[in-house]
Amino acid sequence: MKREVLEGVIADLRAGCTPHFDPADFPCFSDEALAGKEHLSTACIERLAKSLTQVDIPTFQRALRAMDEGDLAWLGFKLVYDDTQAQENVDNEVTKKYGDVGSADGEPLVFFCNDAKAIVASRAYSERDKFQMKDVTRGPSMHNDQFEGLTWASVALFDQVRVWLLGASDASSEVAALADHVGFAVTVVDYDPAYLNETRFPLARRILLPGGTFDTLDDYAADSADYVCVLTRGHMFDPEACVWALKHQVSYVGMMGCAGKNERVHDLVLAKGGTEEGWLRIKRPIGLKFGAKTPAELAISIVAELVDVRYRQRYSKEARDRHEASLGR
Repeated sequence: MKREVLEGVIADLRAGCTPHFDPADFPCFSDEALAGKEHLSTACIERLAKSLTQVDIPTFQRALRAMDEGDLAWLGFKLVYDDTQAQENVDNEVTKKYGDVGSADGEPLVFFCNDAKAIVASRAYSERDKFQMKDVTRGPSMHNDQFEGLTWASVALFDQVRVWLLGASDASSEVAALADHVGFAVTVVDYDPAYLNETRFPLARRILLPGGTFDTLDDYAADSADYVCVLTRGHMFDPEACVWALKHQVSYVGMMGCAGKNERVHDLVLAKGGTEEGWLRIKRPIGLKFGAKTPAELAISIVAELVDVRYRQRYSKEARDRHEASLGR
């Protein structure tokens, strides 16, 4: 989320104008996000925008504050497609009961919620609403299709974690698609356009290196918060990729390969300026252990590990323990 987008919404509301929720800034309203959801349409989003007034400004201001403070927070949206159904109680014998009414009203709403479950909204909300508003912290929502007449969406107010895929291998292509689907910002690097192209990596940022090698990888810089997956084709440039990741002190680096190959990469990494301490930081083999062998299976293993690393970095052990306990694990 860009700060200027929220500032623009606030300016529109102060001027008495209807804000515009561009799908480029609010991906929960994109064609891809709405595809196949017959209850939703651009009319629901337009109704939401037209419902906003100056009384909603504090919600957007709270979102700006969260961005300034680096808070793990979301801007959420209640989208109504049937006013009556939205307010009816449709709890069943399985789900927990949230009062004798459904939503507090049949009107759309914009709200703020952070991971501490602090909520800011311009109108009173029911216990059912509160349950679903807090649920956006699962990003964007776990139960947005549980109750009739309305649905819920959200956008994160914090940056995506960037994942560098060094190498445009078949496994890398599978990882790129899955990593994008679970909310990572993906950048793929290779030197051969026959492998690094829009068909294989339609959603990723693509960096094509010249010269048939990874020699110019140093022209690009990674942030210390980034993750790096070393997946070069045939492992040909794994040493260069590892050295680059270690030099930038990225948050996570993993490399695919067997023990015998990794021993050779170890020697080459040290010869190219890496250190033993740095080598020990590299997760090898990359991915969670569950018998993955094919490129698609390896992608599940790798992205599952990336999700786990992100989860452990974002949440304290106490918070993770509470979450596990709530699931009965």
